Amino acid sequence: MAIVKPFPAYRYAPAAGEPAKLITQPYDKITPAMQARYLAASPHNLVRIILGERRESDSASENVYTRAAGHFEGWIRDGILAQDAAPAFYAYFQEFDVPDSAERLTRKGFIGLGKLEDYAAGVVYRHEQTFAGPKKDRLEVLRHTRAHFGQIFVLYPDREGAIDRELEEAAQGEPVLDVTDEYGVRNTVFAMTGAARIARIQEQMAAAKLLIADGHHRYETSLAYRDEHPGDAAAQYTMMTFVNMYSPGLKILATHRMLRGMEGFSAEALLQKAKAPWWAKPYDSVKALKRELGEPTPQSVRIGLVTGDGMWVLSRPRGEGELDVPVLHREILGDWLGIGEESGGIETLITYMRGIDAAMAEVRNGGAQAAFLLEATPIHDMARIAFGGGVMPQKSTDFFPKMLSGVAIYRL
Repeated sequence: MAIVKPFPAYRYAPAAGEPAKLITQPYDKITPAMQARYLAASPHNLVRIILGERRESDSASENVYTRAAGHFEGWIRDGILAQDAAPAFYAYFQEFDVPDSAERLTRKGFIGLGKLEDYAAGVVYRHEQTFAGPKKDRLEVLRHTRAHFGQIFVLYPDREGAIDRELEEAAQGEPVLDVTDEYGVRNTVFAMTGAARIARIQEQMAAAKLLIADGHHRYETSLAYRDEHPGDAAAQYTMMTFVNMYSPGLKILATHRMLRGMEGFSAEALLQKAKAPWWAKPYDSVKALKRELGEPTPQSVRIGLVTGDGMWVLSRPRGEGELDVPVLHREILGDWLGIGEESGGIETLITYMRGIDAAMAEVRNGGAQAAFLLEATPIHDMARIAFGGGVMPQKSTDFFPKMLSGVAIYRL
């Protein structure tokens, strides 16, 4: 069974300043330019803890991780961060415009602690593969600070929307946080301390299967820390935001693959690989390519290809249960280009980008050799694979918007 519980979060106190200058996007979404902007925004911006500056003088005793721990303890001591008086679940609403559309949605979830479970237990399921590098880095942050600053984004099934109704009632009160981030997303948080409401939510969640939507590296880092500290009761839990997978506010965007730095790459050589059952159709306008990719064709796998030489859609018949992302990684990147997961080629040659226009611009400006354009993975397909014990390549899904770090902190 899924065990969730409330906790008294540490949060930024009013004395810390404007929330917009303190909280951040998740660590893995922070570019060097964003890091610099966050550092300049406030001496108490969370980036100093979750993704601090590295220095040439760093040593075993003085480094990015020891400084993170020093900031955290110092901010608590100085009243920059304060702990809530009572354990709570925190209703977390995000109101946003869907990129490249006129649609405006509100995603509703709640922040709480979730008991860590090995994947084999059949309670928490993953849907993506992970890499060792990010987990090593996150583990050092956790070891030094003994705290979680961002939530793992977890989906649960609730077709009737019973928990969503609890959250909507809680949102009638005063928020403990109301901030609009740099992407125009309004984030509001409401503390839920009522014993009856907490008990109802825990009862509803008990039988749920939990699916990690975002935060696989942090979840597996939490598992590793738990295993290092088997006698620490607090380490048996990690901070999560739980969202109903049937919520109308749940939005998945496509994540396109950008090829960079591959010796000897040519579009001509790649297209020669597109033999039956594959075929390549050229396009002479971005509008036509977008229109093609925007029309659902469940019977076909379709991958857009953009290089400096032109634009194509690579297609073949879809096998039962096949998804575009694994096909791209296995057949086109792996078999055709020789870029494998095991060899490390994915980590060194492939980067990820949201938005067709941005991906195309990156190719045209010479920042990438090719863009492989994908359609968004449907939530029911992602759940089918995960609950069946399968995993997809990293960055197979892009849940928008991202959940801010620093809205609540779990100190072990």
